[in-house]
Amino acid sequence: MAEKKVPLNSISLIFACGTALFSDGYANNVIGSVLERIYGTGSGGITTNYSTTLSSVAFAGTVVGMLSFGYLSDKVGRKFGMMSATGIVAIFSGLSAASSGANHSLDGMLAMLIACRFLLGIGVGAEYPCGSVSASEQSEEEGIAKNSQHRWLVLATNSMIDAGFVIGAFVPLVLYWIFGDNHLRAVWRLSLGLGVVPAVAVFFWRLRMEEPNRYKRDSMKHVRIPYRLVIKRYWRGLFGISLVWFIYDFITYVYNRFHAFLTSCSHTSRYPVCFYWTMTNFQSSHSAGTVVGAFFVDLLGPKVTIITGLLAQAVVGFIMSGLYTQLSQHIGAFAVVYGIFLSFGEFGPGNCLGVLGAKSGPTAVRGQYYGFAAAVGKIGAFIGTWVFPIIVTDFGGSSSAKGNTGPFWIGSGLAILSAIVVYFFVTPLDHDGMKEEDAKFREYLEAHGFDVSLMGLPEIETVSYAEGQEISSAIKDTDSETKV
Repeated sequence: MAEKKVPLNSISLIFACGTALFSDGYANNVIGSVLERIYGTGSGGITTNYSTTLSSVAFAGTVVGMLSFGYLSDKVGRKFGMMSATGIVAIFSGLSAASSGANHSLDGMLAMLIACRFLLGIGVGAEYPCGSVSASEQSEEEGIAKNSQHRWLVLATNSMIDAGFVIGAFVPLVLYWIFGDNHLRAVWRLSLGLGVVPAVAVFFWRLRMEEPNRYKRDSMKHVRIPYRLVIKRYWRGLFGISLVWFIYDFITYVYNRFHAFLTSCSHTSRYPVCFYWTMTNFQSSHSAGTVVGAFFVDLLGPKVTIITGLLAQAVVGFIMSGLYTQLSQHIGAFAVVYGIFLSFGEFGPGNCLGVLGAKSGPTAVRGQYYGFAAAVGKIGAFIGTWVFPIIVTDFGGSSSAKGNTGPFWIGSGLAILSAIVVYFFVTPLDHDGMKEEDAKFREYLEAHGFDVSLMGLPEIETVSYAEGQEISSAIKDTDSETKV
């Protein structure tokens, strides 16, 4: 029997919700060492504190966006959150490109850039509990085959982040070819400013969208959320997903130490080489792992897939650490092994944390559930930004073999710990899992005396058929009966 074709409109809605995560990858990757090349380093230039702060404020803004819009996504609406997020990204991408200080001072310019990056981070963070959550709800709508629900969610979200990373490396390279080494100010300003384009495009794409049907049926927009009951039922899974996300983002930053081995751009002659390795090896490895993993996550299930990816990445990480001296003398071999390592990271936790975070909780608090877990992950990355240099120093400094490999022994060990946490704390996720969980959540609330008739949007009537299927139809307001 021929496989039923998936309606294009169904897939389009999933991508309309998740595509804006492209801005996350683009915004985080587009600012590289080009500022240091232009303004110098040390006294009178860009200091290490400025560089670290620039990275850190983006994480901080993202955390604020995840937490605040997680609540707004549940209580105001998914569409409101998505439209607000793309608007914020568009505005502050443009302002980042226009950063300037009083009397053209470097400190003033960097201060404005840091402020804009923080506010941009809020918009990027808002996409997670709004866009990703909406995409997850659309992935279980009628027309999406059960054996591809997780796949489309991954392709619409995590692959978009990876695409943003790739384009974020490619755009400055093309601009560098156009303007040359003597006009790098144009390169970095245009690179940041072009971040407006995808945000505006997605904004108009989303204009005619409605709230997902699952949100219409099972939200608590107009009723007080019983947080005590929610925490009592879901704390275990939330704890497991959040802890693994924290560790994954922390060690991902640590693993970027190997990235730095090939992408040092401190000398003019190596500047194009930096972009080449960043785009062709590192970012393409992320994309390859994401796409391949997307076709396994439905087959194996998110829980098994994430454990597989974590253990495989840990093994490759141990190998890279043990053979660092030999690999560092053969840049091609190093790049290939490191690419495999990155692919396993995306194959497992990179793909599955988002799926688990978006689909493990009930619709009523899905935005807050996902936003909290993702925020904890970003906090891990934020801490890694400041802790990693200390770890390197304690292992002997960046000029020593131990300083370069020591953190990877720690990171690989933490990957194994993450796999153990997933095994004991995370519940396996089935297809149509959100529909089943919402039904169980309603039963749970009823058993504890909560009036579930108050759930959902008032203009939506949910009808159950004998075969167990649920459909929603809008109730039209009529003041008089239809005359026959």
